[in-house]
Amino acid sequence: MTQRQIVLAVIAVAILVVLSQTFFVVGQREQAVVVNLGNPVRVINAHRGPPSPGLKVKAPFIEQVVKFDKRNLALESAQEEIIAADQRRLVVDAFVRYRISDPLQFYRTLRDERTAQDRIERLVNSSLRQVLGSATPADIISGRRGALLAQTTADVDARAKASRFGIDIVDVRIKRADYPPENQANVYRRMQTARQQLAAQHRAEGEQRKREIIATADRDVAITLATARQEAETTRGEGDALRTRIFADSFGRDPGFAAFYRSMQAYEASLGQGDTTMVLSPDSAFFRYFDRGPSGR
Repeated sequence: MTQRQIVLAVIAVAILVVLSQTFFVVGQREQAVVVNLGNPVRVINAHRGPPSPGLKVKAPFIEQVVKFDKRNLALESAQEEIIAADQRRLVVDAFVRYRISDPLQFYRTLRDERTAQDRIERLVNSSLRQVLGSATPADIISGRRGALLAQTTADVDARAKASRFGIDIVDVRIKRADYPPENQANVYRRMQTARQQLAAQHRAEGEQRKREIIATADRDVAITLATARQEAETTRGEGDALRTRIFADSFGRDPGFAAFYRSMQAYEASLGQGDTTMVLSPDSAFFRYFDRGPSGR
């Protein structure tokens, strides 16, 4: 390679280096801060400004470009143990969504996202202790969870603005809120005892209801049987009265036949079995119908 070719190659490399230090691209989902010798001077495609992505120019070697995400960012906070209003301990696992709303201020205060996440996590933990510490576990787990988290979000956002972080806190949510492992056994025992008491109460109420139903059924049976017996005795009495009246009417019309009929009934009752022994006088009136016929004379 000749000297001239070497010079041309060096010039070409120098031009490429200068061009790479002069031109840069900002994506639609990015916002860039141009830093001049460590001092941020302008923002390109800012979140709150007009969209301006594309190919951009800066002073080579003097100015540097720091890019930040324009979208909502997620941060998972480490598990934090808080003390609720009833002095019970809870392990809270939260996550945060935030966005960089002022890149210049963000760069001046926090420099990068790693530092921002550390500072935001501290704010979230402090706010959770303050807000959730005034509520009961039932409110935190289900009762007023939405309202408490909305209050936490507003509190963290206010603290971030007061600290001039250049960010907006979009949302703070709890992934899990549970008792510490050493307390879970006691909680489960209390829950089991409460369920056993409730089951015993239900069983006692069911037993009482069963006895009431059985007593009502027995009473209805007794009343039904008594009514049936009363009606049967009334019907039987009416039948006996009717029979007696018919007999009386029949005997009044023919006294001789009545006497004969009664004697036949007596014969049937005394001699019908075939093994009856009677000791009577041959001229006894009991056998007058054997000798004298139906008239008895």
